[in-house]
Amino acid sequence: MNIPQLSIPRVVIIGAGFGGLALAKKLRNKNLQVVLLDKHNYHNFQPLLYQVATGGLEAGSIAYPIRKVIQEYKDFYFRLTSVKEIDTKNQKVIAEIGDLHYDYLVIATGSKTNYFGNKEIERNAMAMKTIPQSLNIRSLILENFEQAVLTKDEADRNCLINFVLVGGGPTGVELAGALAEMKKAILQKDYPDLDIAKMEINLIQSDNRVLSTMTEKASIAAEKFLKNLGVTIWKNVRVTNYDGRTITTNSDLTFDTATVIWTAGVQGAAIPGIDAKSLVQRVGRIRVNQFNQVVGYNNLFAIGDVATMETAKYPQGHPMMAQPAMQQGNLLAENIVKLINNKSMKPFQYKDKGSMATIGRNLAVVDLPHYHFSGIFAWFVWMFVHLFSLIGFKNRAVVFLNWVYNYIRFDREGRLIVRPFKKKSFTTFTSDEV
Repeated sequence: MNIPQLSIPRVVIIGAGFGGLALAKKLRNKNLQVVLLDKHNYHNFQPLLYQVATGGLEAGSIAYPIRKVIQEYKDFYFRLTSVKEIDTKNQKVIAEIGDLHYDYLVIATGSKTNYFGNKEIERNAMAMKTIPQSLNIRSLILENFEQAVLTKDEADRNCLINFVLVGGGPTGVELAGALAEMKKAILQKDYPDLDIAKMEINLIQSDNRVLSTMTEKASIAAEKFLKNLGVTIWKNVRVTNYDGRTITTNSDLTFDTATVIWTAGVQGAAIPGIDAKSLVQRVGRIRVNQFNQVVGYNNLFAIGDVATMETAKYPQGHPMMAQPAMQQGNLLAENIVKLINNKSMKPFQYKDKGSMATIGRNLAVVDLPHYHFSGIFAWFVWMFVHLFSLIGFKNRAVVFLNWVYNYIRFDREGRLIVRPFKKKSFTTFTSDEV
């Protein structure tokens, strides 16, 4: 990897998400050589991916170059690569671009979409964990409407403009609200020759309420907001298959749709090479102790979504959200320095700062440790928190100006098919019909 060998300890961080980047920043000026590996050269602000997918924001406004973050950090190196395996015996990271020895290794690879072993759904549904995936969704949505204008078959046309979102967590709820607002104010103008009233937005949730990780008050408010926007919510329904056109469920309920967006679950993006005893196989997360050390190892750590720290309050591990990852990254930087200097490390204690979700214009729900509220004030709180969580002044300014413009004009100008995406499993017309 062409990394110079120095006399100071080398810390290798795999993943530049919320946890990995927080850790890297805290290790600045600690007399360490830090090597950051990631398969992208940018940090991706995942909470706003749904706005990229629905044309509210451009991809560049929620991404920030990793090299720009660390460009003034001494003895910091970034390499663009995917890690294939970890050789814990020889303390080596095996990546696509070569091998790298480490003194201390931190796995911060985050999570990936969990299809619960259903290969058919994985092949035909759309995931939304990365910027390329969000751009694919945006292209597919717009291409479906362009195709719906051309087809003469009513069943095919309805299939193209029907959307099914599987998973009623924050991502599913926010995406459903964004699509509903597009239907209400934008699509009827863009496609006057289509009966947009026939467009359906179905949100399927296997639990008995949406936003099941938030308070019941937040769930009730979110469900009310979504229904008022025209979203149909199906609770206690589990999707069993999707062949590219028809969704089947655990009941007699079926849906014909060309677009299924899967937000029903995530699992840790663990890397091969870790002892099987240190893995929670079902969810792909790595077991760590109170210092984020991987169970069974002294110089190997895991933080964020990929790690599971089982405590009395969080027996299944901490929530797979940005805050636990960032807090773990910040503390781990201190603990690595303490470990090097043979000092006692500080155990991690998660400080729950609350959770929130936006449903649409002037509509959001917020759960704080001691307060719960919804509506327009919650919407402003959501915007403020997300705006200042972005990296870089330019990104904040661009996102803020986009939001102001979209609010005043009730528009989403990012409706561009810049990277066409075609689903091979669904075709509605032949060239003769055109």
